[in-house]
Amino acid sequence: MAVTRREFMMASGALACGLALGSARAQTAAGLKKLKLGVGLKSMSPIVINLVVGEILGYNKAEGLSVTTQALGTNANVQVAVDRGDIDFGVGVPSFGLPVLSRGEWKQSVNFYEYTYPYKWDVAVLPKSDIHSYADLKGKRIGVSGFGATDYPVTRNVLQSMGFDPDKDFKWVAVGGGVPAGVALERGQIDALAYYDVGFGLIESAGLPFRLLPRPPKLPLIGGQFLETRRERMEKDKAEVIGVGRAVCKASQFILANPKAGALAFLRMYPEAAPRGSSQEQAVEAIYKAIGRRIKLYVPPYPHAKMGSINVKEFETEAAMNHWKIADYSPFYTNDLIDAINDFDPAKVRSDAMNYR
Repeated sequence: MAVTRREFMMASGALACGLALGSARAQTAAGLKKLKLGVGLKSMSPIVINLVVGEILGYNKAEGLSVTTQALGTNANVQVAVDRGDIDFGVGVPSFGLPVLSRGEWKQSVNFYEYTYPYKWDVAVLPKSDIHSYADLKGKRIGVSGFGATDYPVTRNVLQSMGFDPDKDFKWVAVGGGVPAGVALERGQIDALAYYDVGFGLIESAGLPFRLLPRPPKLPLIGGQFLETRRERMEKDKAEVIGVGRAVCKASQFILANPKAGALAFLRMYPEAAPRGSSQEQAVEAIYKAIGRRIKLYVPPYPHAKMGSINVKEFETEAAMNHWKIADYSPFYTNDLIDAINDFDPAKVRSDAMNYR
C-alpha cells in the first residue's frame, strides 16, 4: 500500500499535537543528552516494550542519554517527524517507506536497527466460526486496527500473494486497537480480525474468545520494524545513534531472559497500562501474556545474524509483492553500526534480568 502525498500532508498537520504529548515519565538527570523517539501508536503499549524500558533500567543513562518516547498516532506521522527533524529517532516501517523510495523521494532517513523481525501478524475468528483458513475469508469483513497501521498493508500483501484481489475480494473495516478490536469480533461487527501478536495478547488477557487461523504456507518474511534516524545524525552523532541502538538491544536481551521482569519495568514507567483494578502481580501477568508472542521476534530468523541486523531480502520481497520498482536499497538502511551496538556483555544483562526486583 503506497503512502500518497496527501496522506503525508495530513500526517504533517497532525504532528503539532502529537509532539506535545511526549511522555513525562522519563527519569532524566543532569548531563544526559535528551532525545525524542516517536512511535506510531495512539497511546503507549507493550508492543514497544523493548524500545522504552532501557530508560528505567539505566541502559540509556549508561550511554549518556535520556530518551522520551512519544506516541504520534500513525506510522506516517512518525516518518514525517523524523524527516523534518521534529524527533530524533522513530520506528521505521517498510510498508510506508518503500513506496517513497520507489518514487525516488527517500532523502533524509535511514533504518539502522531491526528491533522486531517478521512475522508478527495473524487473522483471528470466533471459536465457532465456519472460517477455517485464509481461503475462507473471501467475501468476508476483515477488521484491522486502522488503515494507518501496519496490520492493514501486511495482511493485504499476504492475501495478494495467495492470488486474491485485496480490494475486490474482501471488505476492510477499521475497528480500533486493543480490547475494542476483540469486542468488534465478539459482537459480529466483523467476520475476522487481522492484528498483531501483542494486540492478540491484550485481547486474550481481557478474556475475549478467538481462534487464530493457520498461517498459509511459505509466508513471506515481511513486516519487520526498525529504528530510524536522519542520515545527518548518523554522520554527526554516530556514538549517540549507537547508544540508542545498544540500549534497545540490551533491553531486548533483558526481556528475553526474564519477561516478567521486563513487564514490571514497563508498568513502572506506564502504570496506566495495568488492567483496571488489578494487583501488581495480576498486572505483570497481563503484560507478560501480551508480550509472550512478540519477544521471540527480537532474535533474527537468519543463521548467525547479530541482533538488530537487517536483511535486505525482506525489503526486496515486499517491493516485489507490491510491484514497487527499486534498483538500490542502500539509501534505505545500513548495517554499519550493528557490531558496535552489540558490543556489550549479554551475560551481565541476563544476570541483571534474573535478579531484577
